[in-house]
Amino acid sequence: RLCLQPLWDFVTAKEPLIKSPFFPVLFSFSAYMAFCLPYIALDFLSTRLPNLRKYKIQPQNYPTLGMMVPCIIQSAYHHVVLIFPVTFLHWYWRPMNLPVIAPELPEVLLEVGVCLLLFDFEYFLWHLLHHKVPWLYKTFHKVHHKHVSTFALTTQYSSVWELLSLGFFAAINPVLLECHPLTEMIFFLVNIWLSVEDHSGYDLPWSTHRLVPFGLYGGAPHHDLHHLKFKSNYAPYFTHWDKLFGTFTES
Repeated sequence: RLCLQPLWDFVTAKEPLIKSPFFPVLFSFSAYMAFCLPYIALDFLSTRLPNLRKYKIQPQNYPTLGMMVPCIIQSAYHHVVLIFPVTFLHWYWRPMNLPVIAPELPEVLLEVGVCLLLFDFEYFLWHLLHHKVPWLYKTFHKVHHKHVSTFALTTQYSSVWELLSLGFFAAINPVLLECHPLTEMIFFLVNIWLSVEDHSGYDLPWSTHRLVPFGLYGGAPHHDLHHLKFKSNYAPYFTHWDKLFGTFTES
């Protein structure tokens, strides 16, 4: 608790902002764009620097500015027109309570891990269903597969239904586990980061899947292969559900 208390004190010092109905959408969009920026820089630099190009999963395909701009516009539009009204209703019905005491670090790590595992399972089932039922794929999920070679800004390039579905999964898990608000914020940040990394198109030496042993975490190569082949690797992060259901393909 002593480890996280200064951080929580810093957050609660911004209480008027945190409790504002505008905070969730600002938090989400700012974090998303901040996590995308390093990969956007990589996309422009690696076309000129061979030492960076070797980390590109599909080095023959690079996003252009003309491909990136529509992704940014769509994401901003979705946050303003869709996510803000939903989070406003959530703010109205469930006002945020900011306790004085921070959570303990082991508690945060455990609950963030459980939230990720739950989200991974929920998205795996949703994803598998939307690929196996042609109507669902064509109506809701096809837009996300516009780009066979992914780049960071394709993370949220999706239909309204897909964006709201995944947002609901991410939001409901901390509520079910009765997580501390700080734990909830950390989970949202980790989830956004991992989603962006999954779609980045890069297999870097410090990528998350290289830090998790025994191939338990697929990472960017795992998800990039899904966009390339369409019929495997449905789980966003971990590999156990694809292995169990026979939909796993080695990167």
